[in-house]
Amino acid sequence: MRILDRSVFVGPSLYAHFPVIRLELDLGRLEAWPTVKLGPAFIDALVDALPGLAEHGCSYRTPGGLIRRMREGEGTWLGHVLEHVAIELQNMAGEDVTFGKTRSIDDRPGVYSVVYEYAQREEGIEAGELALKLLRSLLPPELRSADAVPDDWNWPDARDTFIRYAQRRALGPSTMSLVKAAEDRNIPWLRLNDQSLVQLGHGKYQQRIQATVTGKTSHIAVELASDKEETNKILGSLGLPVPRQELVQSEGAARRAARKIGFPVVTKPYNGNHGRGISIRLTSDEEVVEGFLKAQAISRSVIIETYLEGDDHRLLVVNGELVAATRRTPGHVVGDGQHSIRELVEIVNQDPRRGVGHEKVLTRIELDVQAEMMMARVEVTADSVPEAGRIIYLRSTANLSTGGTATDVTDIIHPDNREMAVRAIKAIGLDVGGVDFLSTNIAESYKNIGGGICEVNAAPGFRMHVAPSEGKSRDAAGPVIDMLFPQGAPSRVPIAAITGTNGKTTTSRMLAHIAKMTGFTPGLTTTDGVYIDGQRTVEGDMTGPVSARMVLADPQIDFAVLETARGGLLRAGMGVPKIDVGAVLNVQSDHLGMKGIDTLEQLAEVKRIVIEVAEDCAVLNADDPNVLKMGGYTDAKVLCYVTLNPSHGLVREHIRAGGRACALEAGVNGQMITLYDKGSHIPLLWTHLIPATLEGKALHNVQNAMFAAAMAFSMGIKLDAIRQGLRTFDSTFFQAPGRMNVFNEHPFKVLFDYGHNAHAVAAMADLAQRLEVAGRRIVVVAGPGDRRDEDLRDIAKAVAGGFDHYICRRDDGLRGRAPDEVPKLIAAALREQGVAEHQISIIPDEQDAIDAGLRMAQAGDVLLVFADTLVRSWKQIIKFKPEGVAEKVAAVVAPTADAEDAVEPRFSPEQWEGVSRDERGIFISRESDD
Repeated sequence: MRILDRSVFVGPSLYAHFPVIRLELDLGRLEAWPTVKLGPAFIDALVDALPGLAEHGCSYRTPGGLIRRMREGEGTWLGHVLEHVAIELQNMAGEDVTFGKTRSIDDRPGVYSVVYEYAQREEGIEAGELALKLLRSLLPPELRSADAVPDDWNWPDARDTFIRYAQRRALGPSTMSLVKAAEDRNIPWLRLNDQSLVQLGHGKYQQRIQATVTGKTSHIAVELASDKEETNKILGSLGLPVPRQELVQSEGAARRAARKIGFPVVTKPYNGNHGRGISIRLTSDEEVVEGFLKAQAISRSVIIETYLEGDDHRLLVVNGELVAATRRTPGHVVGDGQHSIRELVEIVNQDPRRGVGHEKVLTRIELDVQAEMMMARVEVTADSVPEAGRIIYLRSTANLSTGGTATDVTDIIHPDNREMAVRAIKAIGLDVGGVDFLSTNIAESYKNIGGGICEVNAAPGFRMHVAPSEGKSRDAAGPVIDMLFPQGAPSRVPIAAITGTNGKTTTSRMLAHIAKMTGFTPGLTTTDGVYIDGQRTVEGDMTGPVSARMVLADPQIDFAVLETARGGLLRAGMGVPKIDVGAVLNVQSDHLGMKGIDTLEQLAEVKRIVIEVAEDCAVLNADDPNVLKMGGYTDAKVLCYVTLNPSHGLVREHIRAGGRACALEAGVNGQMITLYDKGSHIPLLWTHLIPATLEGKALHNVQNAMFAAAMAFSMGIKLDAIRQGLRTFDSTFFQAPGRMNVFNEHPFKVLFDYGHNAHAVAAMADLAQRLEVAGRRIVVVAGPGDRRDEDLRDIAKAVAGGFDHYICRRDDGLRGRAPDEVPKLIAAALREQGVAEHQISIIPDEQDAIDAGLRMAQAGDVLLVFADTLVRSWKQIIKFKPEGVAEKVAAVVAPTADAEDAVEPRFSPEQWEGVSRDERGIFISRESDD
């Protein structure tokens, strides 16, 4: 049994609308060993290792369903079991994950698709690995591989190691409580690093937190809170109750300070936290020195202060109000006269609320060096049996992270103590702060019974308030979120996602341009980079989840347009859990036969993800049957259809029912893009007024403009702004590189496009036919090497018959093909379509092929170039200067062309002087280096 492949989906995917991991698991010979055949011993051992599996409902939907499934009938297979084990391991580490789905893979016996939910990426991956090891270790000896599990592998150690590994990578309890409070308020969030730095909100509306420090927390206030001596002075100067203290840096100074202050005393690091290095109730010089050395291990300077009697309380103040108060008790055991301290610790740790680290509400008590010191003070050992009712403290501080307990006392705190805590936090200048207050009775005023502030904490922990050991749970995080996002304050930016086989980039750019013209600062992801407010900030194919998060994390943007490609969806899912408006432009044959997607129907299912997570509006191409069907899979509030056919029956009925649509309608002055919504008929713009449509002749860009208009309208952009955006968007290389760029500076017209599938190529070929051309039509055509042969032949069919000459090339990246395989295949397909041999040239190299086309073209011709390396190829076109050579070139013909089929030269004999033909069949001048 082994894992063949792993995919980690960060957002909505084919398998779920939340993060999941998918494994391809090969059971090997264990395909013949379902759980019933493995026997009760295997099942019992698995449940002993993971008792929580007994609560899994599985297909029965009731606790115990999984175990029942494993024991009854033919049982279930180990792929399904691994799914549940991976989920349960994460549950043990404190994560709330439940979803899983396992299916056998067709035509691959013994191989399963195992999908399970995860909360943290690395933790989820490790859960799958540990689940595999556990199952292997429980197999009967005769079924185990020799190297499956090391001989010294120990399940309890592996389990605890995993829990600690998971907790190091998981958000801490305080940060998680803030994240959950944000989610409750529909505020999006992004984790910005592997620790606790989190962005709440998107773009310009974002706020940041790190644990419980917020972006509004004063740096000076944090510095003051970390300076215990300065804090003591400031609070004391305001008349607040604080102990006497001195700062020392040597053992002798520590002894003298303790005698001066008066025993008992406390030693603590000058700038420590979480109770580390603190020693309390020290009554002798020897104890003071020991405490000094312990504190100095954390901080060079050490504070000696008066020991105050009373219980340790944490008073939490947020935005000038006390929101929670907790009494903390150090980790301890209570004697029963029968069990030793060691046994009592084991009994306490059996409390299901206790776990490793922050795994659960409480933390296990450890018998370590500090526990031994505390026991030595009261003259007992771990093997001593304390009398009934005697409390043995095993920690000097009451932190939950060291085994302490917490009791909520918010409802009984005296008003004076409440006011004291608020004054202390305001004096330091914190927006969120915790006051450590010692008092014998928090319900009585410190003015009457004494007590004192021993510390003020920046970044106070919330766990003790959110999940106290006793008493009422308090919403500590909610007031923080309400402070960062007051009622009515925005936290989200409008998000549009666009997918489809062709037109994604142009439509995305059109929509971003409309948004910018409206006054927004758009963030845009495309196949050639990330753009912020029209400026490219990152270069490359940025149509996956990483770039989506990059845009939403940018503090400038207030509008997001996400081009969403098939590859990113299949590789890692979407980068956001939901969007406002989603659009599917078309579903055409491209990339089929890759990553398990073999049919148009399967490709449509992938692209449908965008529609499934759209909340406000789903925009669909009514002219594409595979897209039209997606209307039944969206929960968006509004469904909007786009059609070039004004007689579309379904769209007509949709409009009559008050639905939204964008249609192309014929008029006296040409074709009008028209919007329909709630019974209103809204003429928007004549297509010939949109520069990117080349006076309406480029129908594919007409359709792209319609999608951009429909999406902009659905995102609340005003009609005049949409018109202005479309009228000022053109198809220059600067604005839309490789998307129907036109160069008119040569005697001939050059059309330049990135089209790399039959549908895109056909659209450009159709445009070439629609243009009025005085001369010839020439095309430089190619196809990606990783496409199927049938896809490359379809590209050839898309251009066949519409051009006077065809130059067949390949991309620089061969993608597994021979150097001339693609151009030869395309040339052969052209011949099959009736294209004459002398009309075809095979020039594999892209630069050579484009050069040949440029030299062949003459005044009045149209040269259509399908390019792969866009910047290089565009520069080649705009910098082309024939300098006396182009006028001597008669034609480009295949070396194998028969003389009688050769193109008739257009030049006089005098013009042919000094011209010869090279090995590629191109005529060149001997006087030129070119």
